[in-house]
Order: sequence, then structure tokens, then C-alpha cells
Amino acid sequence: MREERLEIGGIPVLIRGETAEKAFVMIHGRDGCKEECRDFSELAASRGWQTAALDLTGHGERRGERDGLVPWKAVPELETVTHWARCRWKSFALRAVSIGAWLGMLACADEKLAGALFVSPLLDMAGLIRRMMQRAGVSEERLRREKIIRTATGEELSWLYYEYARQHPASVWRQPCEILLAGRDELTDRGAVEKFATASGARVTVMETGEHWFHTPEQTAFMHRWEERALARLEVLS
Repeated sequence: MREERLEIGGIPVLIRGETAEKAFVMIHGRDGCKEECRDFSELAASRGWQTAALDLTGHGERRGERDGLVPWKAVPELETVTHWARCRWKSFALRAVSIGAWLGMLACADEKLAGALFVSPLLDMAGLIRRMMQRAGVSEERLRREKIIRTATGEELSWLYYEYARQHPASVWRQPCEILLAGRDELTDRGAVEKFATASGARVTVMETGEHWFHTPEQTAFMHRWEERALARLEVLS
């Protein structure tokens, strides 16, 4: 498949597929990279889409960057990439995983998208951080006072990150959205996703035996079947 590598404002981007009028901007999750787009880009290309995947700060080709994956840096960068995508293609959609869905929604809050495909989206980041705090026995007051706390499990709690998450919740969307959830997901709040779907009209598919990261042969096959159906529905809507 045709590939093009370039940088947008210093952000490495991989474009796959033949020239088209529409494209997916693909956003990976924690510890991911732009090369994860390969399987999805094959499916998207069969439907006439190109795929443009990027490396978030601290990931992929940017693994050595000091700041890591913090939203106040990632969101403006995604805004830069989506603005570029809007200029390059007639229309574009999002394909995002985990935290990538939250970041992508913040970056595209004012964009008119062709649609979105989200896998295990973290749509209540503040709620996830509160659950992490509860497991670690850390109160809001202590986190506010100490600013950064490393838990016994190695997780880092940040007051600045928590405040950002509380001030930037995932907003209601009025555009086509397909969501894939896993029944055994310990990170994604299923109730928050279902509430979002009810308000936004998003279609939710659940693999009850799936996990947050779809990685086994069975889970990956299920995800690919979901992608095929979601792409077909998106094609009708567009």
C-alpha cells in the first residue's frame, strides 16, 4: 500500500492509501504509535479512505520527549493536525483508541467531521483519576497539596492533570459516532460511555469477553468485523 511520511508542525505523520477525497485521522492510545494504523488503513482504503496516523507526544518517534503524554500539549498538537487534514481532504473522520478518543474529541470540538470510530474510549478522564486515587488511598486535598504523587503500583497522580480533566470533559457530539467497548475493561467507564451515547446518538457495540486493549486473535477479529460494519454505515451516511 502507498505510504507517505511527513511532519506537521514537528509531529510525525504516516499517511496510507491511494489518493482520496476523505481520510481518517488515527490517534493511538497510551504506549501506542502511528504504525498501529496499518490493519485499519487496509480496511479504510477498501472503502475509499486514506488514513493519516500521528505520534502523540512521548510516543513512537517522539519517545524521548520530556513532557510525556499530557493533554495541554497533545490537544493543541491535534488541533494543528486536524486543521491540516481539513485543508488537505474534502472531509475527514476520527479513528481513536482509549485516551486518544478523549484528546481527539477535545481537539475536534468545533470541527465538522464525517464521523468517528472509537475503541475503548476514556470519556470520563476525571472519573478514572478519582478511581486511581481511591485505589491508592490518596485524597483530593493531599493531591492538591503535594501536586504529584507516585503510588505503590508505579502510577503517577498529578493535580495539574486532574484539574485539566475536570475542566475538559468529553462533550456531546452531534455527528456520526461508532463505539466499541469491552466487557472486561477496567479503565473505560461503561456507564459514562452509555450516557454519552444516549446524549449523542452514538452506536455502541460491546464485546463482553474483550479487554481494554483488543489484542488477542479473537478480540482483534471482533474489532475488525466491527470496523467493517462501522465503515459501511459511515459510507451510507456520507
